[in-house]
Order: sequence, then C-alpha cells, then structure tokens
Amino acid sequence: MSQDYKTHLSLEVFPPKKDEEFENVYQLLRDLNRLNPDFISCTYGAGGSRSGKTIEISSFIQKELHTTAIAHITCVGFTKEDLKRNCDALKNAGVTHVLALRGDRPQSMTDEQFNQREFYYATDLVRYLKEHTDLCIFGACYPEKHFESPSMEEDLRHLKEKVDAGVSSLISQMFFDNAYFYRFLDSARTMGIDVPVHAGIMPITTAKQLGTTVSLSGSSVPKELADIIATYGENKDDMRKAGIDYAIRQIRDLQEHGVDGIHIYSMNKVKTTTEICSML
Repeated sequence: MSQDYKTHLSLEVFPPKKDEEFENVYQLLRDLNRLNPDFISCTYGAGGSRSGKTIEISSFIQKELHTTAIAHITCVGFTKEDLKRNCDALKNAGVTHVLALRGDRPQSMTDEQFNQREFYYATDLVRYLKEHTDLCIFGACYPEKHFESPSMEEDLRHLKEKVDAGVSSLISQMFFDNAYFYRFLDSARTMGIDVPVHAGIMPITTAKQLGTTVSLSGSSVPKELADIIATYGENKDDMRKAGIDYAIRQIRDLQEHGVDGIHIYSMNKVKTTTEICSML
C-alpha cells in the first residue's frame, strides 16, 4: 500500500449484536488497525439499542489503539436531554469525533412521537452539537441521493445546509458504480460544498449480501456486478474472490481520480478487508 493511500484510508465496524461476541471485537479492531487507517468509525444500533457499545468500542479505538475513532450518533428518537447524556458519555470516554445521522425510526416509536420529535433532520443534530459540544462532526452524503429526497438537487441543498451548520468532513453512502460518485462530487463542489468527501465502498462477497445491501441503501447495481452475481453467486469461494476483485478495481479507479479518501465498510471482516488493502 502506498504512503499516499495510507493517509486516505478509513474503516467502519459495528458492535456485535450478542454480548458474548463482544470480547472478540477487540482483537478484530487490533487486526484492522494494522492497516493504518486514518480513522475507524463505529455504527449505532437501531434506535440507539447498542449506543453504549458504540461508545465503548470507540473509546478502545481512541485510547488503546491511538487511532481516531468516529462514533456514530443518531437523533431521531432522542430528546435534547438524551443527547446531552450521550455527549457527556462520549467526552468521558475520550471520544472527540462523531458521525451525525438522523437514524432510522425506532420500531417502538408511535406516529405521534415521530411527528413531534425534537430533531427532524441530521442538520438539526449538527447545529445542536456545534452549539453545545466541542466535537468534530462528520456527516453522511448520498451519491445517488437519499431515498426520501425527491431529487438530487434538493438533496444537495440539504447537504449544503448540513455542511454550513458545522460538518467538517463527509462519508458517502456505499455505491457500486463510480460514475454516480463522480457526478455527485462535481455537483457538490459546484454547490460550494468543499469539505473532504470519503468514498464509501462495500465489498460484496456473497449474493445474499448484495440483496440485503441494496434493499437497505438503495444503491444501483451496475451490469458488471450483476453479471458477477449471476456467474459466481452459487459458488462461495469464486463469489468471494470476484467480489474482492471488484472492490479493488473500484477503489483503484477512485484513487486514480484523486478522491479525498476511501471508507471501507468492513462488516467486521478482517480477512476480506486486509486482502483488499494489501492489493492497493
């Protein structure tokens, strides 16, 4: 891996769903940290269900591994008091960077609660964090627009508001066709969005994973990737190899275009992530 690339690599991990699997995450983090990422982000459970684990993992990354941790923080089901407690916990844990997200509506949240929530959008969360904390704030962006947005133009206007509110860097939703990212980036720069944008890459190593990923993210599937699934989807080893190769070629193309950074959605898969990074 080249020195230039090292300065632009970041990874995402998630808290294990089962407590008995939690101890394994520390060795996983040590292994991923050997790839020398700029930062490691840690996701948030649906409705904040694993929020304490997010802070615990982020603290380990920051304090024990001496790598910048980006703790995901959501606001859809939270009051200002909830957020204050969460921010205090982050501060006490030594975590200084967050990825500010609206988050998914908790299943237990009624329509009345949802319609009367204190934070409607991620931009509202960013404004609160900027006013009440010293956190460095990252934000999310969507190369194919957010699925709730009626148009890319409106999505970019909201993104500009979010950046102007205090976001210092952006991490993109995963995409499988780099052309979407380049068009998005050109439009964002034209809008005056000039913060670094880290390109989100999700290695697809099984056919089932692609179906789940697309249903959650709304990302388009280019013909080349669809053909890989059709050809290798029934063969576990061949599919994994082809998926890794696709991710490598996607990242190399992004590097050649001089993107600000590559953010790999690792899915806590050390071997796959290491294989990809070793070929860059």
